[in-house]
Amino acid sequence: MSQQSKIKDLIDLRVKAKLGGGEKRIESQHGKGKLTARERIELLLDESSFEEFDMFVTHRSHDFGLENESYLGDGVVTGYGTIDGRLVYVYSQDFTVFGGSLSETFARKICKVMDQAMKVGAPVIGLNDSGGARIQEGVQSLAGYAEIFQRNIMASGVVPQISAIFGPCAGGAVYSPALTDFIMMSKENSYMFVTGPKVVKTVTNEVVTDAELGGAMVHASKSGVTHFVADTEEEGMMLIRKLLSFIPQNNLEEPPLVACIDPIDRLEDTLNGIVPDNPNKPYDVKDVIHAVVDHNEFMEVHRHYAPNLVVGFARFNGASVGIVANQPKYLAGVLDINASRKGARFVRFCDCFNIPIVTLVDVPGFLPGTAQEYGGIIIHGAKFLFAYGEATVPKVTVTLRKSYGGAHDVMSCKQLRGDINYAWPTAEIAVMGAGGATEVLFGRQVKSMENPDEKAKFIAEKEKEYTDKFANPYVAAKFGFIDDVIEPRNTRFRVIRALQALATKKDTNPPKKHSNIPL
Repeated sequence: MSQQSKIKDLIDLRVKAKLGGGEKRIESQHGKGKLTARERIELLLDESSFEEFDMFVTHRSHDFGLENESYLGDGVVTGYGTIDGRLVYVYSQDFTVFGGSLSETFARKICKVMDQAMKVGAPVIGLNDSGGARIQEGVQSLAGYAEIFQRNIMASGVVPQISAIFGPCAGGAVYSPALTDFIMMSKENSYMFVTGPKVVKTVTNEVVTDAELGGAMVHASKSGVTHFVADTEEEGMMLIRKLLSFIPQNNLEEPPLVACIDPIDRLEDTLNGIVPDNPNKPYDVKDVIHAVVDHNEFMEVHRHYAPNLVVGFARFNGASVGIVANQPKYLAGVLDINASRKGARFVRFCDCFNIPIVTLVDVPGFLPGTAQEYGGIIIHGAKFLFAYGEATVPKVTVTLRKSYGGAHDVMSCKQLRGDINYAWPTAEIAVMGAGGATEVLFGRQVKSMENPDEKAKFIAEKEKEYTDKFANPYVAAKFGFIDDVIEPRNTRFRVIRALQALATKKDTNPPKKHSNIPL
């Protein structure tokens, strides 16, 4: 055979491999409103940057008729490319080949790119669209999943891992995305669950649809499994690209620095009047965030989950930061189980990848009630507390209004190694609010009073006394727990200066195998 015919054979094989399961199945994929594995990669990566691995791999199964059906690539497209010029490794499951089901060789392809990503220190992005384990391969398929899980675990905190769900993701397949740093789901076509509706019906007699059991909005708002929801796959790819712009390549690098033309000393006069005079009246903490960050741009994470806490990425003078903020607009900004889990997870991610944390505090305490106590608010609250105390990245805290009780401690206080702690003049830092404090301190006296007018006057006086003494930041400042009381409109400048001062911060934890965070 001549050299030219060999080259022609290569070209023909490449064309065949790129067709996946064939034209009819590609049409079926498009008919469901879904892109193919390769189309997704083209959207995600910089143009013409994709370098593919293992295009000619095929399965090795000889059971249940599989020996008669084989496809080049075996159902997953793997390789590397760039996003905004930065190296990333990617795998994209191909639903047109055996429904994207995972075989031994399919798993090995994924493991290869994950191993390579760890060697060179680059993010891994998994695009999931799979019916689960390839049943014909039995335990070999299950072993393949476990090989991937082990690599997810070893890569955790070393290189960023992002999962996108663009179709089914069920059974054991859900645990690889669950082990990664961020999950993004498409609104219409994706779902995740450990057991599907048929099994649920058989075991519990519940009748539920795929979407009701594990659709994107279910996991975005109820379980908190997914961090982002995209209306379309195209939007999902843009979300991933934007997310990566805030994150370093690996745990040994600093986050990307971008040019900033937004003046660091820009004054935001609206902030001087944003906190209502009535302490029980809400405001939107996102207005504060947008006002102080570069170009008013904020990428929120977990938007639909536990909205009483806001987390996400922004920049100050071009430098990436993670922002954690209580949201007075929902549940008065209290901490509950879901908010604590959400906050702890985000703080730990930022600490893994050297991203400074800016915390905006307006928290009246923890949510009371049997549902919270029975659900383990003590343990879940401790996760958030633990995450802040363990973090060694620069931590800047600004108390906007309320900071009461144990929740004050949790929200990056000075004693949890908060580096620079500011407060607005509207800050109230105390064990509890004036009403509760008066009841605790003077409850017996109040009960002994028979005259209602006298009782009301006494309570009002004591509440005012407590408010005058503690509903301000100066008591905490007197002890050095607050480094400075700042004018709200000057917050952007003070935070940027603080982050600049902390740029060379060095902080360490005691040598240990690993911590035992309260899970």
